[in-house]
Amino acid sequence: MEQKVIVEKQDFTYLKWAHARNSSGTAGTFLKSQSELSGEKVYFKLSNYDIEKGIIGHECVNEIIVDRLLTILGVEHLEYQLIHADIEVDGKVHDTWLCASKDFKKRGETKSALDNYYQINRKENESRYDFCVNHGWKDYIDKMLLIDYLILNRDRHGANIEVLRNGREHTLRIAPLFDHGLSFFCSCYSDEEIDRFDILEDKPCQNFIGGRSTLENLKLAVNKKDIFQTTLKPQDREMLFADLTSVLSHRHLERIWDMLWARWCEYEKLCNL
Repeated sequence: MEQKVIVEKQDFTYLKWAHARNSSGTAGTFLKSQSELSGEKVYFKLSNYDIEKGIIGHECVNEIIVDRLLTILGVEHLEYQLIHADIEVDGKVHDTWLCASKDFKKRGETKSALDNYYQINRKENESRYDFCVNHGWKDYIDKMLLIDYLILNRDRHGANIEVLRNGREHTLRIAPLFDHGLSFFCSCYSDEEIDRFDILEDKPCQNFIGGRSTLENLKLAVNKKDIFQTTLKPQDREMLFADLTSVLSHRHLERIWDMLWARWCEYEKLCNL
């Protein structure tokens, strides 16, 4: 995708939205849609939707920020666009920001959630992490665990990691990293709540590979200092937040950077132990 943030408002009132309850236990309803644009399937999703208050979350903005973070760190991932648009839900038009992404499956591939694939194919007493290592996915999983710590991802359940198979060509691969919206300050709906949020607190999160702690999950990745191709730098802040000042408050963006940088510094300390 070329333009990451489309600020000029689009008319997407033609899209039909399906309700998908978040499986992690985080309160909220998340709506998804899809469409064919120029012969290519495009998937759309909204931030947290409340039937009375409308779209109250900012998970779609988180997706773009993490997309850019993964680009900086050289991590393969699904690319997103953030689009300003009018959409219609339950007969009411909403002025909002939505995420768009293309299908990461190649022609002839089918997808399976990692939790299902693990249950069917695991060896006796084989842990989820070892299962992935034995399939050649160690580098991917280690990067995922570290990213989820940096962004405090609350929702890396087994269907948010997918296995792609082409039966005719006998290929098997793990899908690029995707779905990072339930991260950062996803549980906060005001600058006051964001200011009270402890950016280094080890809050309970859902992760299929590890446990409920993103910090404890880092112990699975042994050679931490060799995982990323590059490092996060203060000057990366400009790229992370480009074109987002009209989407989130200055304080919100500032606190996202505070969280990322503080957690990055903690990660570097762990690398030097």
